[in-house]
Amino acid sequence: MLLWLIPGQGYSLSSFPVVNSPTDATALRYDISGSNAWYPYFIPDAKQPGIVAELIDKILKHADIKGLPVSLPPKRTLLALSNGELDFDVVSPSWFPGQQVSQEFVLSDGLIVIKEYIVTLPENQHRYPTLSATFGQKIGTIRGYLYNNDHLFERVDFNSEIQLIQALRKGRIQAAILGDLPAAYWAEQSRTKIAFATLHSAGDLHIRLRKEHRYLLNRINRAIATLKDTGELTQIVAHYIGRSEHTLLQKTSD
Repeated sequence: MLLWLIPGQGYSLSSFPVVNSPTDATALRYDISGSNAWYPYFIPDAKQPGIVAELIDKILKHADIKGLPVSLPPKRTLLALSNGELDFDVVSPSWFPGQQVSQEFVLSDGLIVIKEYIVTLPENQHRYPTLSATFGQKIGTIRGYLYNNDHLFERVDFNSEIQLIQALRKGRIQAAILGDLPAAYWAEQSRTKIAFATLHSAGDLHIRLRKEHRYLLNRINRAIATLKDTGELTQIVAHYIGRSEHTLLQKTSD
């Protein structure tokens, strides 16, 4: 398990071929690895790769699209997407200011709901009754991750979710922004009691596809609809969280 926490190093980006037409046999390159500790969404385990990893694999197969997974640190992922060296990733518009994703991309239909909270130790929960209580404060974040209001607080970057939990436990930071499921998992693994002080963001997770591949969007959306209609999506979520009915499957309000 500890090997999961080592961030990728020494990657060099090269000029990858770009898919220009449906007949082009080149695979779409994508990165959904997060910090490599984005449990249970992505797990560096070929047998149980995580909710998002399994969903993407099934979506591509249903859509008859070849895919090539690549694992880069989050900052490298953003650069690779911008340069066209990656073709898609997964994001929630709730991570962006005003929920506005760059016009260089198109979004698929929603996959699952994802929520992030201001997480702290129980004895510090009273300090963050509202999101505005974080403004101007030092808040733990993950290097390269997107946050919709990080101009309002001082980022203290760490490499992974587990490092944020460890920093909370050691008192290096008083609060951090974490997804509910990753926070709960790593807190349990490290035997750290945490509190979810207030909601930071909530929204549907989507495939963010570079615009030159938008001709594939209908096929991707049909594949997503198939996974929902057949119950495969529910089964994947249930496999990792142990329940078939969960907030991951509930739509967020506009």
